[in-house]
Amino acid sequence: MTDVSGMGPQPDDHREVLTNRQGHPVYDNQNQRTVGARGPATLENYQFLEKISHFDRERIPERVVHARGVTAYGYFEAYGAWGDEPISRFTRAKLFQEAGRRTDVAVRFSTVIGGRDSAETARDPRGFAVKFYTEDGNWDLVGNNLAVFFIRDAIKFPDVIHALKPDPVTFRQEPNRIFDFMSQTPESMHMLVNLFSPRGIPADYRHMQGFGVNTYKWVNAQGETKLVKYHWMPRQGVRSMTQADAAAIQATELGHATRDLHEAIDRGDHPEWELLVQMMDDHEHPELEFDPLDDTKVWPEDQFPAMPVGRMVLTGNVANNFAENEQIAFGTGVLVDGLDFSDDKMLVGRTFSYSDTQRYRVGPNYLQLPVNQAKNAAVRTNQRDGQMTYHVDGAGESPHVNYEPSITGGLREARYPTHDEQGPVITGRLTRKRIPRANDYLQAGQRYLLMHEWERDDLVRNLVTLLSECDRPIQERMVWHFLLAEDDLGLRVGEGLGISPQDVAHLEPLAGQDLTDEDRERLGNLGKNGPRDVSGLKMTHCVPDERAVQTG
Repeated sequence: MTDVSGMGPQPDDHREVLTNRQGHPVYDNQNQRTVGARGPATLENYQFLEKISHFDRERIPERVVHARGVTAYGYFEAYGAWGDEPISRFTRAKLFQEAGRRTDVAVRFSTVIGGRDSAETARDPRGFAVKFYTEDGNWDLVGNNLAVFFIRDAIKFPDVIHALKPDPVTFRQEPNRIFDFMSQTPESMHMLVNLFSPRGIPADYRHMQGFGVNTYKWVNAQGETKLVKYHWMPRQGVRSMTQADAAAIQATELGHATRDLHEAIDRGDHPEWELLVQMMDDHEHPELEFDPLDDTKVWPEDQFPAMPVGRMVLTGNVANNFAENEQIAFGTGVLVDGLDFSDDKMLVGRTFSYSDTQRYRVGPNYLQLPVNQAKNAAVRTNQRDGQMTYHVDGAGESPHVNYEPSITGGLREARYPTHDEQGPVITGRLTRKRIPRANDYLQAGQRYLLMHEWERDDLVRNLVTLLSECDRPIQERMVWHFLLAEDDLGLRVGEGLGISPQDVAHLEPLAGQDLTDEDRERLGNLGKNGPRDVSGLKMTHCVPDERAVQTG
């Protein structure tokens, strides 16, 4: 028994003894050292100072985006082939080569805009980040639950996040700020049509899709390259919520999706996703209406089939939320041999930003933390010291040589083929320009037409509700964009706002906007034509994220 009066443990108490971080036994954890019972306190209160100083630092800076999230563990199992084709024809990445080969993974699902204690019912993109602990080191596949993004150039990332984050004065998320930015960013229309439909609020993480969003490359043993996009499809099915569904849940709980994932894994109902890959030849593809490196566009599945290459199963929850969820760190630059970058402008920017923010948020030695370490590959670098270093990477034959090259020991370069000369020959002048073939409205309109009627109704209702809080010029420009995307969408949103096509017909294209001939024709006929005939559109034109969803 322990004497709670402060007299210390009784002789029959066999529990382990409390110590400080130096290993010193703590004899009194109830009282500071003071001059007399009433104080004042003395400065040499080492145990108190250490305890309170650590407490003051128990929270690392919150993630700028993806602050609220949950991490789980499991494995990825490769299929080893793509139909009748061995996967080695397309990539030499070892984790994909053999049917049945398993790789440990850690997965973090998250919301993007809200803070760490925000509601998981918010209309917000969801992060879907997977860390593969491969034998060649870690591979991070960092994506979202929607296949496209708001912008196509990383220089705009701070702007779009600032627009979506709370107002710096009122600290409220303001529709007027959000749509002010979006109204001047036509490339965001495809994302908005997805985000404000029921797909914008997944029912939970287990029934959520995942997409790499950016375009990557695969490299085979001969150095031949292919452009690829990644898609995670839940074997549990896809389920989403309407705004009313979400409001009902938020009335009683903020973390329903985290709880659902934890409880499912604990009861042995292990969630599973299939990884599908779209692939195309590594060049500019002038025959397409869009640039394959544009992350505001999807690749038509009838032209570029999404082929299954493996499955992922989550089997375990974290033991400590802070150590394994708050401190887990991902980066788009974390690739293994056989996987590579494309020239996607968002991917290049993300690759710098992710690792940079981890060093700021967690510290320069964040990769020494167990959850971030390469578990199945040896780590030997010449990196040294920095805050919170707690071990030295393997140093080769001589611990005295922490540089390369050397003839006295130390580490050497790897000798496996990297094929640094790969892909098409690129020529051009240094410039600052948008990528050509922007075509910002076509896929947004197609996405709308391929929705079920109830999804369209929900999309229009959500847009009208939020745009009603915006200034009239912002409303008009958004209706103008929606009319260019699809007449029916623009007419319905405009009707809800009291804005007709004639009210916006005078608006000029935005500065630098590159409209297609079809866009210009439709711009001259705003409101004169009825809704587009959808009979010729087939679901095979879509990528996997455009299959039917169920409401939760």
